[in-house]
Amino acid sequence: MLTIALCDDEPEQRSRIGAILQNYSAARPELAVKISTFASARELLAYLEEVDGYNIYVLDIVMPVMSGIDLGVRLRELGYRGAIIYLTVSPEYAVDSYAARAFHYLMKPVEPEMLFQVLDQAAAELEREKAACITVKTRDGLQLVRLDDLMVAELSRRTVRYHLANGTVLDSTTLRNSFQEEMAPILADSRFFLCGASFVSNLFYVTAVEKGYFRMDSGMRVPLARGLATQARERWREYWLHAPKGGFS
Repeated sequence: MLTIALCDDEPEQRSRIGAILQNYSAARPELAVKISTFASARELLAYLEEVDGYNIYVLDIVMPVMSGIDLGVRLRELGYRGAIIYLTVSPEYAVDSYAARAFHYLMKPVEPEMLFQVLDQAAAELEREKAACITVKTRDGLQLVRLDDLMVAELSRRTVRYHLANGTVLDSTTLRNSFQEEMAPILADSRFFLCGASFVSNLFYVTAVEKGYFRMDSGMRVPLARGLATQARERWREYWLHAPKGGFS
């Protein structure tokens, strides 16, 4: 099932975009699309207390009380990782949308074909990221780790410590290869960045690139090797600006 939340304070726009989403659902029966509509950010946030979140959030940016940008940031703070697609009448908010790690940004009036295309990209990325896993050999046996859930991997003496988004920490057994060789399957995924000799970070969970380190969702600071700050900032920007694209689940 693909769950989509639409939030727009204007009844006419909510009805128009809602109709496009219903047509998308009818055109993609294999996805079993379920659509929920909300008239305000507060209404959506209140409902999220009763459900586990949505795969995709289609949000108007200009809304009273809480804007779509602020709503997106709040969703990330609460741990919701669905793809955010912003809709607006003005391009001036494009840069601001990075704060919520938006999947895409569309101008109103939205063309059905364009929204279909973006939804298809989001659905495909969801499936790809959900399927991507690595196997970690620990003292307790083999552990399957979804790359979607991996926030940071760090070299700790001769083991790798895997920090997961839910707070779980897994320690591997003693490495037989170098850290970079061990990280090769992870680094093949565009979500991950080699921060230096001892750290790999999932760009989805990076909330800021500051002097000398990544700041992660959890508050963890991941040091960047000297000279990597500019490249790290560019990779982070490119990650959210391009790709089919996403980083979510």
